[in-house]
Amino acid sequence: MSKSSRAGDAARTEAIPFEEALKKLESIVEAMEAGDLPLEGLLAKYEEGTKLAQVCQARLTEAELKIQRLE
Repeated sequence: MSKSSRAGDAARTEAIPFEEALKKLESIVEAMEAGDLPLEGLLAKYEEGTKLAQVCQARLTEAELKIQRLE
């Protein structure tokens, strides 16, 4: 995968809503737990899942800070 392709994937991942990112992350975990994926597939899913987990964590942190400011 080229650097520009990875940058585009990262930008798309960061632009998705929290709920969609969480849903995708849950489906990735289910696919990985099923044990039907080859090693390359597992690695790709792991990488995508890691990015989605980072996006979800960042969104949760942003929401927490916003709530703290409102209090």
